[in-house]
Amino acid sequence: MHSEKITFPGAADVELAARLDRPEGPVRAAAILAHCFTCSKDIAAARRIAGRLAGFGIAVLRFDFTGLGHSGGEFANTNFSSNVADLLAAADWMAGQNMSVQLLIGHSLGGAAALKAAPQIESLRSVITIGAPAEPGHVAHNFDGKLDEIHEKGHAMVNLAGREIEIRKQFLDDISKASLVDALPRLGAALLVLHAPRDAIVSIDNASTIFMAAKHPKSFVSLDNADHLLSSDTDAEYAADLISAWSSRYLDLAPEPVTSYAPEGVVRVAEAEAGGFRQDVTIGGKHQLVADEPVSIGGTDQGPSPYQLLSAALGACTTMTIRMYARRKGINLSNVVCDVTHNKSHSEDCGGCDKPATKVDVFHRHIRLEGDLTAEERASLLAIADKCPVHRTLHSQAQIVTDLKGA
Repeated sequence: MHSEKITFPGAADVELAARLDRPEGPVRAAAILAHCFTCSKDIAAARRIAGRLAGFGIAVLRFDFTGLGHSGGEFANTNFSSNVADLLAAADWMAGQNMSVQLLIGHSLGGAAALKAAPQIESLRSVITIGAPAEPGHVAHNFDGKLDEIHEKGHAMVNLAGREIEIRKQFLDDISKASLVDALPRLGAALLVLHAPRDAIVSIDNASTIFMAAKHPKSFVSLDNADHLLSSDTDAEYAADLISAWSSRYLDLAPEPVTSYAPEGVVRVAEAEAGGFRQDVTIGGKHQLVADEPVSIGGTDQGPSPYQLLSAALGACTTMTIRMYARRKGINLSNVVCDVTHNKSHSEDCGGCDKPATKVDVFHRHIRLEGDLTAEERASLLAIADKCPVHRTLHSQAQIVTDLKGA
């Protein structure tokens, strides 16, 4: 993806800092990601979610609310209502860039802000909350021990996530009046609620309240042992996968261009992060896969290796070819299974990738045919396996043409 630093005017006439994560190819839809209370746009979970969506062709704007991160303004002057106003300003800015927002993602209090803002964004098709409170006033528990001082003096310094932040009485007054009761039944968009049962910051009861108050279509998925910030790489990747898969059902995605030289569409592979081996694979703008390497060689084992994907292509082509032949010949084949093994790893080959190949790759196919089949039918089905197009491609001299873009 391409990550671009930008600024746009927030609701309080201050410049808000943001990152616009664009896909490698054409923008097929647009989203906004609102961060958690006193967090920033750059937390790991936000980066991973934006990267996964960008791999699917979705441009994602993640920004710092007024007074946080790199945005202008004073946090002490903000409240929940100003967060909602900043979110609406972000949606207006995106629309001005010809990227009308179809998807809102909100983490914690950012999730509550997304729910509140949703009915006011006409282009919106789906909303996703992560560990969101059912009522904005929930965040007041972060100020335990300081509430009396805030009410008496009008303000107090509160330690949040290791930082001293000034909280004023107007903030408490605003969140006490703010409510999602009216917004939830009229979202006008599909809703996905993500929440961890062991979330120690926002209890799982909040997810139940949000889910029950919203109208269909709606979904709830448990994040199991994840913490509130999705600080584990595995939990963040899981959430990113869920969001990408679920949202594709509801978004009006612009079609990927199909060219004469690529009738099946383009297979686009992009790094998820430069520090690892995980790759986001988007096929024809419709399907998403992940490629990775085992932990033993520095990967995170979040997806199959390149050789495993190649083996999968051979196996799928084999079973499809056998099925087509059985249908055409009227053979009573009830099921076909193909196990493929390959005895080299990608890392071993990369160690000598600058040297001429000296070994022949061997793929072993173990085919199981089920059904009331004669010996002659089994033999003919086995023979047709060698006619599958991927098999023939691997046996032939394929030509790979490489060019460098953007240079």
